Amino acid sequence: MNEDLLPDLIAAVEQQLVSPQTPYVTKTLARLLNLGLEESEAKSQIALCLGEEMDQVLRKRRGFDEKAYRGSLEALPMAAEENDEAEP
Repeated sequence: MNEDLLPDLIAAVEQQLVSPQTPYVTKTLARLLNLGLEESEAKSQIALCLGEEMDQVLRKRRGFDEKAYRGSLEALPMAAEENDEAEP
């Protein structure tokens, strides 16, 4: 993923955290914080999941797959090496 996009994805995650339509994002953040991740790292991992889903939307020219996004969030946290690989 392009590192330049991460701030925009984190901003989108921030919006999801306050939206009543995406309570699962707030639950994911709380779970990651309870596991000991720093807030910035937890939000970055959520943003990477969002970025992956948006990438699929663009590549496959399809709608946003909320079920796939939720599944990605449930699979968090990423191992350190996975997180490093996701960044350019």
